[in-house]
Amino acid sequence: MNGLHILAEFHDCAGERRLLLDAEALAALCRHACTGAGLEVVAAAFHQFPAAGATGALVLAESHLAIHTWPELDAASFDLYVCNHSRDNRAAAEAAYDSLRAALKPGRIVRREVMRGEIGQGARVAGDPLEHRVTTIE
Repeated sequence: MNGLHILAEFHDCAGERRLLLDAEALAALCRHACTGAGLEVVAAAFHQFPAAGATGALVLAESHLAIHTWPELDAASFDLYVCNHSRDNRAAAEAAYDSLRAALKPGRIVRREVMRGEIGQGARVAGDPLEHRVTTIE
């Protein structure tokens, strides 16, 4: 279960406009970014909003990529999670991220990273699951 989870917002995107407007173009970009990074796409679902942006997701053998576009704001947001079950996939996650960044050409980026994985042992009540919460407020 451990791996890198990237949460990103791209603002002031100056890439090809169709990538923000067209679900098929967005799907092709996402597939290219993931397969080019060595990740395996096992399923895809993309939706075109009438006269607006698109939303979509790729299910990866390693986990997922979910993306949403707002062409009226020249923006896109996405989350990309790759687990490290059979190998360390952090470099693949970074390569897919770099491919999306290169194509969308954001002028401003907000990026958060979550290293997901096993929670260390701690005190707990018998029968209750161990729970670790991290809350970020900005």
